Amino acid sequence: MVTRPFDVVIVGSGAAGLTAALSLAERFRVAVLAKGGLSEGSTAWAQGGIAAVLEEGDTFESHIEDTMVAGAGLNNRASVEFVIENAPRSIERLVELGVPFNQDGNALHLTREGGHSHRRIVHVNDATGWAVQEALETAAKRHPNITLVPDMAAIDLATSRHGERYLGDGHVWGVYALNRRTGQVETFTGKATILATGGAGRTYLYSTAPRGATGDGIAMAWRAGGRVSNMEMMQFHPTCLWNLDVKNFLITEAMRGEGGRLKLPPGVPGAGHRFMPDFDPREELAPRDIVARAIDHEIKRLGLDYVHLDISHQPPEFVKHHFPTIYAKLLTLGIDITTDPIPVVPAQHYTCGGVIVDLKGRTDLPGLYAAGEVTQSGLHGANRLASNSLLECFVFGEAAAGHITRHWDELPSPPPIRPWDESRVTDSDEEVIVQHNWREIRRFMWDYVGIVRTTKRLERAQHRIKLLRREVEEYYGNFRVTADLIELRNLVEVADLIVRSALARKESRGLHYTLDYPEMLAEARDTILVP
Repeated sequence: MVTRPFDVVIVGSGAAGLTAALSLAERFRVAVLAKGGLSEGSTAWAQGGIAAVLEEGDTFESHIEDTMVAGAGLNNRASVEFVIENAPRSIERLVELGVPFNQDGNALHLTREGGHSHRRIVHVNDATGWAVQEALETAAKRHPNITLVPDMAAIDLATSRHGERYLGDGHVWGVYALNRRTGQVETFTGKATILATGGAGRTYLYSTAPRGATGDGIAMAWRAGGRVSNMEMMQFHPTCLWNLDVKNFLITEAMRGEGGRLKLPPGVPGAGHRFMPDFDPREELAPRDIVARAIDHEIKRLGLDYVHLDISHQPPEFVKHHFPTIYAKLLTLGIDITTDPIPVVPAQHYTCGGVIVDLKGRTDLPGLYAAGEVTQSGLHGANRLASNSLLECFVFGEAAAGHITRHWDELPSPPPIRPWDESRVTDSDEEVIVQHNWREIRRFMWDYVGIVRTTKRLERAQHRIKLLRREVEEYYGNFRVTADLIELRNLVEVADLIVRSALARKESRGLHYTLDYPEMLAEARDTILVP
């Protein structure tokens, strides 16, 4: 088996992973692993922008308060303060890297999104994530100390139990990963490992997340002995394009920030009615959980496939200037957003729970750090505020790199790691099992563990997960690993964590809404699962 030693191993090549790599590479040799292509993670898909206090009249306290309100009080205030107070510096670093943020004269153009009390969203038209990914990737490719390794599907963390002599402290020394090009398992070792693998959106049938968002880092950390928290807090973006041929195309929050209105479509009672004022005084600019539940309510009440998002009342040039990507994409589908409304439905969008980390990005496991959507850092609480996600990646990517750098001499070197067990050499002739189980998980998670939940639905989902876990464990134990099998194994794990967390929360708070416990308790408590 190939063993590839580095100083630091980073799993994930999006905003969090590349930010950490660039910070570490001044002193250390860093490997950055991507499951597929380097740009295939969630960062490149982000349309909206990055929140930061940059406008006169705006304050850190206001951004903190907006974040806490959106998070329904479940946030860790220290984490919220830490991220928001470091936000302006993160924007400066991105400008230095060449991210071409939109300008308003000599200043950055700021837009506003749901839940924000001020204009504080910096953006690159409606394709901010792609511009950020491109800048970070370009810088990483140029750095001699950074080795970018695409097509590496991480299987499990290499811990002290994988050493040639058992140490028993759960220390993480790197990762076992399947080289998708050769079909061989390789070991990447380092004194420190950073998980930056993103969320678990593909646990659901409808999601705006990319194909690879299968909760890999959360599942690996859990299997290695790390705690996870608040996995029931799955954010559903209110406005995903409804189209039978095009899946998972997000309509950015910024469209509502620039005046987009949600209306009932033709052919139903009240057609054309703008319904958000019926649900919240903030109307279309209410936090995402409120807007998503309102749309879900109207769709179920009237038996609809979708509702309409309409920005056609704004001048055509205004619409084209602010949303060129969406305008061009929808035009190919016969929708001119300067004159036509957009059919939209909610879709899973963000994993607010995850691996527990502190303000230095440390997990429970020695040697293991994490940053970004894979974590539960305390920033988002029960519902992520718009455009705080990329921001978390930058701040915690830097925090993890900083702690590793400052404490480098205290970190022990990796012991010899046992090779991957290659005894499972049989190739499966039943790949349909993997695909069938993948589809089944996503379907019942959408039906039973979606925007509105009940205890009975959750118990049904839990029953199915138990059956699927047995099937997947038997399959995993007998056949050679493949990328699809690795993802299926992780999907079963994170589905179980989501359902267990949802059953444990006996209230409705933020993104977790259950008909059996519709009230919010007086005290906000994290749902913490311990392996």
